Amino acid sequence: MLEALTFDFFRNALYAGLLASLICGVIGSLVVVNRVVFLAGGIAHASYGGVGLAFYFGLPVLPVTAGFSTLSAMAMAAVTLTSRERADTVIGVLWAAGMALGIILIDMTPGYNADLMSYLFGSILAVPDSDLWLMAVLCAAVLLLVALFSRGLLAMSFDADFARSRGVPVRFLHFLLMGMIALCVVMVIRVVGLILVIALLTIPPFIAERRAHSLPGMMLMAAVLSAVFCTVGLYLSYTLDLSCGATIIAVACVGFVTALAVPRRRVPEPPGGTDGPARAGHQSVEDGVA
Repeated sequence: MLEALTFDFFRNALYAGLLASLICGVIGSLVVVNRVVFLAGGIAHASYGGVGLAFYFGLPVLPVTAGFSTLSAMAMAAVTLTSRERADTVIGVLWAAGMALGIILIDMTPGYNADLMSYLFGSILAVPDSDLWLMAVLCAAVLLLVALFSRGLLAMSFDADFARSRGVPVRFLHFLLMGMIALCVVMVIRVVGLILVIALLTIPPFIAERRAHSLPGMMLMAAVLSAVFCTVGLYLSYTLDLSCGATIIAVACVGFVTALAVPRRRVPEPPGGTDGPARAGHQSVEDGVA
């Protein structure tokens, strides 16, 4: 590891992994608690249309993909609020349409695009300084939004109907969450790619949910786990000459299986209580919207 850190590209990769870990721990926890994993997957794959647009018009990839992903996320958010019974179908269509648009535009782009596969499977070792700064700005923006709307997000995550009855703007927060997921996806594209992004968004929060007793604790634990998975995966890929994105996810999967094998620590439950952060969330939701 010390030898690898002497190279600029490896240090950039480590910084990118840590930034992605931080945002995945926070937003991934909200994804898991709100049970919108399929929706997050739809946003992730639809964002490939933004990659195609950037290649076709010769524009910077990450900013264009961020804008396209956000628009796709807003469309999916609107569908889930207005047509719940058909939401999964429409999300699947938008998922496929985004991927198809990206592939067609890239096919129409003159020349050979060597970086094409990097956006599908990740290219963390090729993250330039400019992308690193953009990732840092996106990460700071998302964390600021989570901090500003933390009480409302907590209330919506554990009891949306109750939160709505207490005047919490659940509709606005739903759109906000989808937008933050879109920005998170754009960051993680450079680390593990579109194909594996949903794994990094869900595996660490799932493990953290089994041990944490509050939503902030779950976010912190998930961010630490993500950082461990990214660091170990980077080291193994460098040592064994393996694909970085796939190695990071493989390490995360080992952690997932290990977490399933280790029993949860049992704690006293309140009447009608639930596990992990859900229990703490239900206990504090009324305080959160007060």
